[in-house]
Amino acid sequence: MVDDDTGAKPPTIYDVAAACGVAPSTVSRAFSRPGRVAAATAARIHEVAEQMGYRSNPFAQALQGSRTKLVALVASDLTNPFFFEIIRGAERAAAEQDYTLLVADVNESTEVERQALDRTAGIVEGIVLATSRLSDTSIRAIARRQPAVVLNRVVTDVPSVVTDNGRGMRRAVEHLAELDHRTITYLAGPEASWADGMRWRAAQEAGHELGLRVRRLGPFAPTIDGGRAAARAFAEARTTAVVAYNDLIAIGFMQTVQSWGVAVPGDVSVVGFDDIFGADFCSPALTTVAAPLAALGKHAVTMLVEQLSTVGLRGARTVVPRRPALLPAALRVRESTGPRPRRQRAWTPTPPAG
Repeated sequence: MVDDDTGAKPPTIYDVAAACGVAPSTVSRAFSRPGRVAAATAARIHEVAEQMGYRSNPFAQALQGSRTKLVALVASDLTNPFFFEIIRGAERAAAEQDYTLLVADVNESTEVERQALDRTAGIVEGIVLATSRLSDTSIRAIARRQPAVVLNRVVTDVPSVVTDNGRGMRRAVEHLAELDHRTITYLAGPEASWADGMRWRAAQEAGHELGLRVRRLGPFAPTIDGGRAAARAFAEARTTAVVAYNDLIAIGFMQTVQSWGVAVPGDVSVVGFDDIFGADFCSPALTTVAAPLAALGKHAVTMLVEQLSTVGLRGARTVVPRRPALLPAALRVRESTGPRPRRQRAWTPTPPAG
């Protein structure tokens, strides 16, 4: 790129930094976060930049004493339909409050998540962390820097919005007990998932209270392929019913065991979690614990905007403790669950084609 009038390249942030004898990051902060740079240094940087004809990023200019009206939602995996309605609800809430929502997909990677948070910190006014895999300590540090809300997870001293996982799992186990199932397998999700831990604990407690045996297999990726892996593990130690961490694992599990000639629910009953788009399209239609996904997204953004109305612009801040917002879960009974078979039919897993 060259300047239209002189043919010379326009000055860069590195040129300004060299002329001032400071690091490029200091120049960046002088434009994007002026309060984080000593006043004399910031004044010198702006003076040199003006003399050199340096033009900062318009986003950075917008941050000098004013709001961007941007908030971010960081999602662990946008290919998971779980996020479709969450994002829709979040977008609606943001629009109602005259904000624009930015969405970042971090592909189940803590490193990518950290990078996304670093890159958006100077642009957005607040962040919704949707099913974050970061540690509690990291999340609390983020919340001290700028307003944040955690979705589908509880972190002490950080505003959170969660589904009632305990009640939802209890309803699933009660439903299977009513169908006379006596042993249930829980197909676990990612080890770093807060929801996975809550669902497994609730399954154990419900099983104990109802006199059922509940065992755990996994962890498995929260995907269709994760469900296929769960089916292969299940083939080594079978029960008449399973509850999966999420609907994608449940669907992958059903597809795989059915390809082996296993009847659902004739041989094994299957329950999922979340009631994602498509859960009622598969065959058989999936019994699942429904989360109010759009309401989760809307509530998270509403809580975030409430913070923004009280804390002002970004900067170091003290997080005010607040009880997690608990949204209800409901069991959707469909065709993938049925009575416990009186006899367990023999079946053999077959290797995948190709």
